[in-house]
Amino acid sequence: MNFKQFTESLTDESPNNNLPAPLAALWWDAKGDWAQAHALVDELETQNGMAVHAYLHRKEGASSNADYWYQRCGSHFRQTTLEAEWKALTEALLAEAKSG
Repeated sequence: MNFKQFTESLTDESPNNNLPAPLAALWWDAKGDWAQAHALVDELETQNGMAVHAYLHRKEGASSNADYWYQRCGSHFRQTTLEAEWKALTEALLAEAKSG
């Protein structure tokens, strides 16, 4: 799946079952369901899961919680805008899923 296909899938009622949890979380976030997105990564102790977790807390406005998760994952995804960060995370995770 590429970025265009991913964004086009946002018209669906649920994400593709083959998406890894961090990508599914970004899908739910884009659909406006922060709680569902957070539930997918809340206890996911992978670098990708923690990067998405950090983004979600930043979006929530919980900056100290976001900073904690950014430090845990060593994230370089943090961008100036939430939209730019969502796109950077999504593109990187899609590329990783495609190659792996």
